[in-house]
Amino acid sequence: MQFPKRRLSDALKIRDDGPIYLTPEGIKRLKEKLIRLKQELPDLIAEAKRTAAYGDRSDNAEYKEAKSILRRTHRQILGTEDQLKRAIEITLGRNATGTIKLGSTVILESKERVRKTFQIVGPYETNPERGRISHQSPLGAALIDHTKGEKITIQTMNGPKEFLVIEVH
Repeated sequence: MQFPKRRLSDALKIRDDGPIYLTPEGIKRLKEKLIRLKQELPDLIAEAKRTAAYGDRSDNAEYKEAKSILRRTHRQILGTEDQLKRAIEITLGRNATGTIKLGSTVILESKERVRKTFQIVGPYETNPERGRISHQSPLGAALIDHTKGEKITIQTMNGPKEFLVIEVH
């Protein structure tokens, strides 16, 4: 029985080749991750060589594990380098026109008089618990290009929800 061979080009294909919107902190984190991964490589290579010396590689579980970790690290390095190439830095804060854009921090008020603060970021840095929503999310997309004092309506599972834009920073 023959097993299909994977082509290296298939294994390295990236699903998305569009821009990646990141805050300055997000770009810094990616750069730090890349440095950390590259620093780990020599130890991982040494471990693969050490376990390869145990003998027959087909039955060598330690070698297979070491090679798996090494491959995963190489994939992470390639992915991180690709993300950094495509990264576009989000300028944080209010723009000259006062409209909501990527990087804006917005204070919204619901009909129930509940105020919530959201920062509009790219999809790689979202964290709804910390008030960081993507510009591609329903709320984030509805907020883009609006200004202080405007009402925003979004469709939710429980019906339409209306918000008033209190502040744009």
